[in-house]
Amino acid sequence: MLLSTTSTENSGLLSEILPQFTAATGIEVAVVARGTGEALRAGERGDGDVLLVHARAAEEAFVAAGHGVKRFDVMYNDFLIAGPLADPAGVAAATSASDAFRRIATAKALFASRGDDSGTHKKELDLWKRAGIDPAGASGTWYRETGSGMGATLNAAVGMEAYVLTDRGTWISFKNKRDLVIHFEGDPVLFNPYGAILVNPERHPSVKAAEGQRLIDWLIGPEGQRAIAAFRIGGQQLFYPSSERPTP
Repeated sequence: MLLSTTSTENSGLLSEILPQFTAATGIEVAVVARGTGEALRAGERGDGDVLLVHARAAEEAFVAAGHGVKRFDVMYNDFLIAGPLADPAGVAAATSASDAFRRIATAKALFASRGDDSGTHKKELDLWKRAGIDPAGASGTWYRETGSGMGATLNAAVGMEAYVLTDRGTWISFKNKRDLVIHFEGDPVLFNPYGAILVNPERHPSVKAAEGQRLIDWLIGPEGQRAIAAFRIGGQQLFYPSSERPTP
């Protein structure tokens, strides 16, 4: 079983590339999509074989605590800040992601947060911290927590005409944008890496370690990396294989 994220599931990536893995190996992969925090907790319980998630610090802590064997870079994209076309907070004029968040808070403009301990939610909280703002005090006013996945949170943002932090993959695949547009992107802090981890079979003997490692090896190998790079919607690439990332 692959414990992955709503962002990869919503994008359509997994339904595109996993059949290619099955065709190559004969191994069927069941997917459970949830926020990264929930996926990591499921891994701690041994409720899956492999994790494909996107909150690097939490992933490294998971491995350091002995819950996972090793983290492997698989792919990346980035986060962006979208909002209503009118841009009431002036986010399009922001000089950084933290400046964008400060503008939203200063204007008390509606903001739709996932509020679900996902990788995207963790990044959002990091950006509020960088901006010197604790949004918890505004919960239920201009700061609205959906407790939902990325697609549902984007729908909420559309309905409320709110700002939202989203991963690019889900944004590209999201059909119901109406007048929701990208207002800020490109800050290096918005980099969004995805990693794969085999759940530790020494702690959880039910883990299918051999099959799980074959999946990881395929994802980070030439076939998997090509499949990730080839996945597009409307001609736009959603994820970039880690093997193609320039060395910093």
